[in-house]
Amino acid sequence: MAGQLSSSMLLAVPLAPLAGSAIAGLLGTKFLGNVVGRKVSHTATILGVLIALIISVQTLMAVLDGASFNQDIYTWMTVGTVKLAVGFQIDTLSAMMMCVVTSVSLMVHIYTIGYMAEDEGYNRFFSYISLFTFAMLMLVMSNNFLQLFFGWEAVGLVSYLLIGFWYTRPTAIFANMKAFLVNRVGDFGFILGIGLLLAASGSMQYTDVFAQADRLAGLTVPGIGWPLLTAACICLFIGAMGKSAQFPLHVWLPDSMEGPTPISALIHAATMVTAGIFMVSRMSPLFELSDGALSFIIVIGAITALFMGFLGIIQNDIKRVVAYSTLSQLGYMTVALGASAYSVAVFHLMTHAFFKALLFLGAGSVIIGMHHDQDMRNMGGLRKYMPITWITSLLGSLALIGTPFFAGFYSKDSIIEAVHASNIPGAGFAYFAVLAGVFVTAFYSFRMYFLVFHGEERFGKAHAHDHHDDHKQAVAAGHGHADPHAEHDSDAHHEEEDHGHHGLAPGQKPHESPWVVTLPLILLAIPSVIIGYLAIGPMLHGDFFKDVIFVGENHTAMETLREEFHGAVGMAIHGLTTAPFWLALAGVVVAYYCYMINPRVPAWFYAKFKPLHTLLDNKYYMDKFNQAVFAGGARAIGGGLWKVGDRALIDGLVVNGSAKAVSWFALLTRKGQTGYIYHYAFVMIAGIAATLLYFFPFWR
Repeated sequence: MAGQLSSSMLLAVPLAPLAGSAIAGLLGTKFLGNVVGRKVSHTATILGVLIALIISVQTLMAVLDGASFNQDIYTWMTVGTVKLAVGFQIDTLSAMMMCVVTSVSLMVHIYTIGYMAEDEGYNRFFSYISLFTFAMLMLVMSNNFLQLFFGWEAVGLVSYLLIGFWYTRPTAIFANMKAFLVNRVGDFGFILGIGLLLAASGSMQYTDVFAQADRLAGLTVPGIGWPLLTAACICLFIGAMGKSAQFPLHVWLPDSMEGPTPISALIHAATMVTAGIFMVSRMSPLFELSDGALSFIIVIGAITALFMGFLGIIQNDIKRVVAYSTLSQLGYMTVALGASAYSVAVFHLMTHAFFKALLFLGAGSVIIGMHHDQDMRNMGGLRKYMPITWITSLLGSLALIGTPFFAGFYSKDSIIEAVHASNIPGAGFAYFAVLAGVFVTAFYSFRMYFLVFHGEERFGKAHAHDHHDDHKQAVAAGHGHADPHAEHDSDAHHEEEDHGHHGLAPGQKPHESPWVVTLPLILLAIPSVIIGYLAIGPMLHGDFFKDVIFVGENHTAMETLREEFHGAVGMAIHGLTTAPFWLALAGVVVAYYCYMINPRVPAWFYAKFKPLHTLLDNKYYMDKFNQAVFAGGARAIGGGLWKVGDRALIDGLVVNGSAKAVSWFALLTRKGQTGYIYHYAFVMIAGIAATLLYFFPFWR
């Protein structure tokens, strides 16, 4: 494949998972009568993703040898001079994303065999995750805005289906509707940005639009006077804010934990939520010409990185801790984009995909061992019962906090240095946010680690915490109310439906998960440790993204990083003396002291800073604000339109009013219908006389 890429082979990458999805979704469900069983369904979907992974790896190797591909595969329609087509643009950025998407997806598919073994929707779930893989591949391989938007919306649709996979549960339905609606807000901005670029450039092809970037930078939005490129880039980034869960459009991601754990790893850690990061990096020739857009991006990313990390500190649900960690790390990637360090953002996207998928799947393994109990207050001491889950989760946590030589260190440290060297307005605040976020990340990560794997064994006791019981007690005490935001154990599906017990019964002990669960953990742990060390040289300081990602001469952050880079080993050794390392170490030590040595400290903080805890527990009241203002406003507008528009105007005035007008006119005219011939003759003569007078007036 060196030197040339085949369109038929590239087509097989997205179509193989699509074929597997069709087999499992059509033949493996009630839709066509359950023609195939579970074994055929998971074999077909895994085989499809495996084929996609093999071709993706071959494609990446060919691209590194100098091959490239940018062609339309199918022309859908031509409107004037605008061609709407399906096509692929394969370079190092898209090839790397193809490998990340397919490799993480393959691990999730294998993991799902064990995790969803007892679920009635087994075949349907495999169909959904394979369909998601198809949609994500179409997004990252696209060479035009139309296909980008198709993949963008398709991953949103499949995410909606997966979050609400257990559709009999009201909380799951609320969560998937919330995700769908919040993403529509972002997508409205996204399509506005695409529309502005189409109107100004006359093309949907990336290369055509990028070629006109300098001309577009001199245009303004008609009737407003704003710089067109700044407006278009901010609109595009609003789409990324929805998909990549940036403040204030982040509110959907924590609730998406209502879906099964495998989709948390696939969609909300490694692929879908990184679509916005990929899109901005792909559009770097446009964003580089707008410092206003970059400043907006870096501030939004900084707010997300720091303030979403704070929320992870007070979570007790193991999956929600990892979810808020995802939000914070997405903020780090966004900050890198705003600092004009696109390659660093993509580098962190790649490393984060592996160690965050590992942490999510590790959390799922813990949930299996705990018999579907997700409350960390009911765990402790799992290290000796689940050794593989323990060691892989530890490696993932070390990568997350940026421990030198681990994957997360190289990407996270590079982000901090890039922001420090950036001259974009807002970089000062962003530098403080990402630096403070290091301590916060280390604290909540190892709070989770110590509560789950070390200390007292708190499981299998009659007084164990139960989310449902806690919620009922809060309602009874007047401290809460039963609303859709109440936390529930997302994966305790069968137990909730049957109103039975979940968690370990008194005397029960946890157990290690089956090999189909632990094998993906081991395979994900390997890149979580080594991928940063291997990739930092070529991806950040080599020619990996040459002619793919563009950085303007006035943005010097990447140049500063290159000057200070002296090899992966040297960077790691130097990292032992820098502020991020000591902040991370301090976070681990504080977490150890608070949860292993002196557990009274968190209780003291809770008592002294209860208003702050309440603020964090209510997620800065963003959900309540959205419910009151946006949802409440929408209901008020809808009610007003119904009462005034529908009932008063349409029914009252137009429909009933026209009927009453006809009735009134009929009542008036019926008085002239006397039944006497001489009355009618008089009217006829009067009519003839009036006609003659009109046409032949006697006064002429």
